[in-house]
Amino acid sequence: MILRDEIVPFHIAASSGPEDYDEDYDGIYEFDDIASVTTSISNSATNYKFENGRRYHSYKEGQWPVPNDEKQQNQMDLVHQVYSLRLEGKLYLAPITECPQKILDVGTGTGIWAMEMGDLHPSAIVIGNDLSPIQPRWVPPNVKFEVDDFNEPWVQTPGTYDFVHAREIHGAVSDWPKFCREAYRVLKPGGWIEVAESAAKLLSDDGTLPSNCALNTWLDNLAEGFEKIGQTVEVGPHISSWLRDAGFRDIVVKVFKLPVGLWPKDRTERDIGAFNLLNMTEYVEGASLQIYTKVLKKSLEETKKNIKEAQAEFKRKDYHMYIPFYVAYARKPEERF
Repeated sequence: MILRDEIVPFHIAASSGPEDYDEDYDGIYEFDDIASVTTSISNSATNYKFENGRRYHSYKEGQWPVPNDEKQQNQMDLVHQVYSLRLEGKLYLAPITECPQKILDVGTGTGIWAMEMGDLHPSAIVIGNDLSPIQPRWVPPNVKFEVDDFNEPWVQTPGTYDFVHAREIHGAVSDWPKFCREAYRVLKPGGWIEVAESAAKLLSDDGTLPSNCALNTWLDNLAEGFEKIGQTVEVGPHISSWLRDAGFRDIVVKVFKLPVGLWPKDRTERDIGAFNLLNMTEYVEGASLQIYTKVLKKSLEETKKNIKEAQAEFKRKDYHMYIPFYVAYARKPEERF
């Protein structure tokens, strides 16, 4: 059992530009060192903001318009379960080295992927970063967490990571080409990046999902809101070109279907649909509240009405819907002499 603690030991990584890269940075991930700074930064990083009954991050306040409370953390772990079922238990698809030494999980959320990765690769150091220090205190000894903003220049030592992983961070990235370049910078030659993102759209192969349904209206509003704050939710169709432009090679993009609901006849698909139904009905509120009220300037009453309508339609058994799920991985070329 992993026990959660109100305040976890964490490191705050900060950089004002590429000149701030520190060659010794990656050697400071020791809990004794982290504990020495926890007292001075815990009040600011965990002084969470509350709005409409939900809790939000305080470090870089307002940058990520989705809550970080227990309700949202449960939803994040549901996403992990959905992806695990879809990928047949695999944590990643990239053909990384059998014994990676350093792994970076960007936007780690609850840290569940990083912790499972640490168990799978006990010889590797796995580092997860996020704006919120919501990760568990008791984790595998080779797993560390830090509070960091991946939209700023990355402070990790260039050329030292075997694997950079990012999952479900669409809507949080302000500049995807820059994000890919930063990942390229910190990877070793021959290292791999993997980006796994679900699309912000619902599809149906049999025409049972009406184009004018409340769900599509909700998704259109959500996409509009994120675009207004400069953080696109449309990643999958563009990720290949972004990776290529950053210098990556051997790019592979795989697209899967994530059913929503109990409509599939196949048992595995039905299990995925059941977990994804729980996931999406939980996700609707957290993703909508600030986008609707602060960005789209809708009233709280209208926002709650739209949330309830979307949640109700997710539960409809006659909508045979699914979400496209993209997994892209690519390799940083070996150095040539």
